[in-house]
Amino acid sequence: MQIRYFREYSHYLDRFMEFKMYGHAGKLCFVFPCQDGRFFEWEDRGMFELVKDLIEEGRIQFCTVDSIDKETWSSFGDTHHRMWLQECWVQYIMEELVPSALWKAGLPQDEKCMTLGASMGGTHAANLFFRFPDRFDKVLGISGVYDMNEYFHGVYDDNCYNNDPCAYLAGMDPSHPYIQKYNESQIIFTVGQGAWEDVCKNSLQKLSKILYEKGIHAWIDFWGYDVNHDWPWWEVMLRYFLPKMV
Repeated sequence: MQIRYFREYSHYLDRFMEFKMYGHAGKLCFVFPCQDGRFFEWEDRGMFELVKDLIEEGRIQFCTVDSIDKETWSSFGDTHHRMWLQECWVQYIMEELVPSALWKAGLPQDEKCMTLGASMGGTHAANLFFRFPDRFDKVLGISGVYDMNEYFHGVYDDNCYNNDPCAYLAGMDPSHPYIQKYNESQIIFTVGQGAWEDVCKNSLQKLSKILYEKGIHAWIDFWGYDVNHDWPWWEVMLRYFLPKMV
């Protein structure tokens, strides 16, 4: 498996950002770490070894994104500033990281990509997919949270709204052109119903209802009461769903 490390300056974040790429061909998938996680988390957890066959067959290649969650979603500082910084991170991904990764992957700049993540990584994967359907046409969200209101500490502005998938999807007109783009894509969200999954399960139930009401087609899969919010189950979920997507 080809593995490459990069460190590039972001003008949106005014800092150097690190990422790694895995594979040599296939669908380019951006992987988001768990809350406060780093770009090397999935490699350290052996997640890419689980799907090594798909990578070596040239069906998929990955770009692991670094988070700034400690300054945004995990911070108890000023909400306006935290969500402004979150939006800077989104712009870093869309305007700097995605074009750079596409070039390094040997793909055209207009090639559509995939997003993937577990826990808060699933949140980021969903948010990027739903906000930018011209750029992404596949999403696999595992045990994510999609109703972000509790993170805003009673404050709400445009940056909060734009990073709160349940809010902006609920507010989307059923005739919005994005809905057709979503329905031309592959959308999978899954969650367990065991330990530590209650918040994520309730959040996915809310998201599922909104998607149904808007006519957005998605595979929503609730796993059993023995399925916990933890890496051993996320490994099983990744191995189950990913071959169906690439």
